[in-house]
Amino acid sequence: MPKFTRREFLLSLVAGMGALAANQFLAACSRIADENGSTSTQAPTVTVKTPAEREGDSPAKEANSAPMETPIGLPDMVIARGAGGDDVSPEELVRRALVGLGGMERFVSKGANVIVKPNICVGYHSYEFAATTNPWVVGALVKLCMEAGAGKVSVMDYPFGGPPEQAYAISGIEEQVKAAGGEMVTMPRFKFVATEIPQAVDMRQCDIFDDVLKADVLINVPIAKHHSLARLTLGMKNLMGVIRDRPSIHRNLGQRLADLTSRVYPTLTVVDAVRVLQANGPTGGSLDDVRKIDTIIASPDIVAADSYASTLFGLRPDDLAYVQAGAAMGLGRSDLESLTIEEIAVGS
Repeated sequence: MPKFTRREFLLSLVAGMGALAANQFLAACSRIADENGSTSTQAPTVTVKTPAEREGDSPAKEANSAPMETPIGLPDMVIARGAGGDDVSPEELVRRALVGLGGMERFVSKGANVIVKPNICVGYHSYEFAATTNPWVVGALVKLCMEAGAGKVSVMDYPFGGPPEQAYAISGIEEQVKAAGGEMVTMPRFKFVATEIPQAVDMRQCDIFDDVLKADVLINVPIAKHHSLARLTLGMKNLMGVIRDRPSIHRNLGQRLADLTSRVYPTLTVVDAVRVLQANGPTGGSLDDVRKIDTIIASPDIVAADSYASTLFGLRPDDLAYVQAGAAMGLGRSDLESLTIEEIAVGS
């Protein structure tokens, strides 16, 4: 099975009306069935350039703005959930979900520079309160990347509640990442660089963390939780952790999250719904608001992953403004009925 890095997604610069045409084509792409009835998503790609490339300072660096194609015979999304009434380890859920997608080797090539982006927003709650990504989910992803031959796996976030070192430790993520062979990285302000967003509808520039722009593979691993403004924090909302100026993105939040996603589109999105925060997000603070459902959602299509995750809260994809905007921009599919979804019961 061929392997792809984020750099290999986009091979030529598309500007002006060319980019618009690509978006229109993506929105209209159809599902192709093989002789056994399985489907794949045929998605074109659009190339953009970093500021350094436009100045001629560095070799071409491509950034993807659409999910990778789904190989014939594989699902668009995998849902792994605990079954049988017994506790299932988060690592087992993650591993089973990735096997269903074709293995981590599909997404991570040997020697690849990988960034794993969990939600580590605060430094005063342990993982039990479901404000931060489950540490064993993050650790499992790091292990799988290392097993696939990644050259380096860095894990990072830009907390708004407490210093990053404190958030990394209290969340439990630091311990699991180091045990798995990964590296916790803080995000100093000087490493955020002014970056244009060519496909943007509204937010055409913002300061994005430079390491994220340069990574071969970006794995987005949000925790599914309530949010007082966005309704839910999921994959697209989790990408706010790669930008410096958060207040500005809250103006026209749904569209601006979609704009940001078009510039830092993850190679893979893994939604942690092992424990979900049902109310008083994004920071929580009461175990009464937490529900344990032992579920992992994995897809290279971030819009699809967020769309499915919305249903865990009794919502529809159209209830989330960023999902609507992302689908309208051709960043993925929110029509769950058109997707090939594999559901795996773990522990039954």
